[in-house]
Amino acid sequence: MRVLIAPDDFTGTLSAAEAAEAIAAGWRWSAPDDALTLLPLSDGGPGFVRAIAVATDAEMVPVGVRGPMGETAIGVIAIVERTAYVESAHGCGLALVHAERRDAGAATSYGVGQLIAAAIDSGARMIVVGLGGTASTDGGAGMLAALGATGTDAAGAPVALDAGGACLGDVAAVDLRPALERIKNVELIAATDVDAALVGPQGAAHGFAPQKGADPEAVEHLEQSLTAFGRACAPAGASLAGDPGAGAGGGLGFALMLLGARRVVGIDVVREVVGLDDAIAGSDLVVTGEGSFDWQSLRGKAVSGLAAAALDQGRPLVVIAGRVEVGRREYAALGITEAYAIGEEPGPNPAAVLARAAARVADQWSR
Repeated sequence: MRVLIAPDDFTGTLSAAEAAEAIAAGWRWSAPDDALTLLPLSDGGPGFVRAIAVATDAEMVPVGVRGPMGETAIGVIAIVERTAYVESAHGCGLALVHAERRDAGAATSYGVGQLIAAAIDSGARMIVVGLGGTASTDGGAGMLAALGATGTDAAGAPVALDAGGACLGDVAAVDLRPALERIKNVELIAATDVDAALVGPQGAAHGFAPQKGADPEAVEHLEQSLTAFGRACAPAGASLAGDPGAGAGGGLGFALMLLGARRVVGIDVVREVVGLDDAIAGSDLVVTGEGSFDWQSLRGKAVSGLAAAALDQGRPLVVIAGRVEVGRREYAALGITEAYAIGEEPGPNPAAVLARAAARVADQWSR
């Protein structure tokens, strides 16, 4: 049996590459004669640059940036000819912040702007920014500040755009002209991992800030701040705030759209670059995985894109996840054949836990 193993990352425990190796190890225990192909994926979040680099002859350029809580971080840009691939998680990733220091209101996306600036300086004429896995909920204000944008309050006094989303409530006007000048010769692509709007019940604050350390009071404050920031980015801000993908990356999608970026689904970018369709065509079964198979998975995440690709070619797709919170009727409608919860806590060795789950799945599927 030919099995394509194509997981996303298991947030906080395993990268996509580590997850693929763990699933393969478990599969071999139960089905040693199966032919396995490993193809780690990303939907624009963590692992985006690595997925591109593995599939291409990319030049990898390290860039020192200001991390989400002000610390120094090292991001990497993948450059293929005149196209640069930037991973927002390298500039403001949740993984860059210790769990005890996470603060969705104070975290900034400034480092993402530094990565984009470095990509421009490298000579790139197209920059694809993968969105996902961020610690910030600042509407991309920090990223805009790194590219030169400035903010003022109602009295015309300066307001910092790089101090986190909680500080945006006083912003009455945003001058985007320096940022637009900085990127004027570049085509920007926002590769989003979700189709959420900037604000609203499933927007950047309500939908994602709780997992970044925000309590209910902080979520409401962020919602108000992002609403004010959207209005301040006139004339386009108010309308773009409701667009699908504007809430991706803590609102980085919104800021990139302000700069004229074209929004695409992140997994579709990876699907084309890594040759996912050819890999599916050469398999009898597709196995994927992620940390939590939930409502977000159905709205632009890697699993949903992989399901569409597998369905196109009539291949069965099974999901192995830490948690399965989606009903069978919902995931079957996407073309997913079955979903399995790991059933164990990750513990000190999450790879071994995932491998054991994969072995159980292989027992049911290998022939």
